[in-house]
Amino acid sequence: MSISVIKVENLSKQYRLGNVGLGSFSHDLNRWWFTIRGKEDPYLKIGEENDRSIKGNSNYIWALKNINFEVKQGEVLGIIGRNGAGKSTLLKILSRTTNPTTGQIKIKGRVASLLEVGTGFHPELTGRENVFLNGSILGMHKQEIKQKFDEIVDFSGVERYIDTPVKRYSSGMYVRLAFAVAAHLDPEILIIDEVLAVGDNEFQNKALNKMKDVSNTQGRTVLFVSHNMQAIATLTNICIYLNNGQLCNIGKTNDLISQYLSSAASNNHIYCDKESGNTTRITYVKILTSEAANTHIHGDKLEIEIEVFINEPLKGGNITIQIFNAHNIAVTHYWIFDSETEILKKKGSNKFKCIIPKCRLFFGKYTLTIYLTDRNGRNRIQILEKVCPFEIEMFKSERDHPWQRDTSIYLDEFFWQLI
Repeated sequence: MSISVIKVENLSKQYRLGNVGLGSFSHDLNRWWFTIRGKEDPYLKIGEENDRSIKGNSNYIWALKNINFEVKQGEVLGIIGRNGAGKSTLLKILSRTTNPTTGQIKIKGRVASLLEVGTGFHPELTGRENVFLNGSILGMHKQEIKQKFDEIVDFSGVERYIDTPVKRYSSGMYVRLAFAVAAHLDPEILIIDEVLAVGDNEFQNKALNKMKDVSNTQGRTVLFVSHNMQAIATLTNICIYLNNGQLCNIGKTNDLISQYLSSAASNNHIYCDKESGNTTRITYVKILTSEAANTHIHGDKLEIEIEVFINEPLKGGNITIQIFNAHNIAVTHYWIFDSETEILKKKGSNKFKCIIPKCRLFFGKYTLTIYLTDRNGRNRIQILEKVCPFEIEMFKSERDHPWQRDTSIYLDEFFWQLI
């Protein structure tokens, strides 16, 4: 019978938005005053769900809220969800790099984490020195590290640079060595974030096979976060699905991937939000495909209708449309700046279209992600993720092949039209 090596109970993490230091001392003092009187922290009663698509009214958000799950020894657990769902926050808490606001975690065994490029490495030390440093942090003896050293270097593929300070490594080399150390120095629990996406395809496959090996043959536990559903499906049998900081479901990987993709895409090709008050926002999006049932023929004209409500004219604005494929990869994007039109300066409702004369995306399923931002794209007023799903068909049998009629490339050609 497998024993539980990770147990998470009522785990929550709250963050305060804005500049740290503005009023934070008074908040800390208030917390202390309630604590010494044996009363509940008053700030636990406030805070909003971590929904990045809307502007909230509170300076406090819950990155995680009431998370409960267990992981058995030897399991490979996938963690999936949209950007901002709380995946990385959860891994940081499990790795002890940040503390939970409430709840507790119980972990049995040594933990090796690879959360971001540079985790656990000192930039001034060489690759060789960082291998020994990391091993020591994990509780390994010098002799144990020596025994594994050649295997680590061989797996990483950076033998030529092993005596060079890692600050001179590329991000790919950095990740290769960091993963090799984490996977080979015998931790009981291996925690890997999306950082592997930095590596090339050959290394990603190598890393996935290594994680399979440490779980299947060595009985070690792996927690793996990725936006690549194919990697999640290949490596894991069990998943947890997070959304806006909350645990939506836990179960078989294939079932949860279907639930996640279905939820992300929605079942409606029209997005409508005209009841949310008098705030600047995208109120309506519709994709006009060339066929029924949200199906579009490769090479036909594709139109995207958008309505934006402007509360106060923007000094600078930008609308960006990204098209994502079924693997959650942005394959192309279209944008419009306020300098090109007055649509973001006019108060009230503004309607317009993005028109792609000949859309030649490869066949498959797609969704839209739309950003409403300032002129530089730094201040995100609103993000609509995975709306208006549609499907591309290559061509109909009774039609001529599009490339036999016209060999021009039109994928990147687009224009905007007021309606």
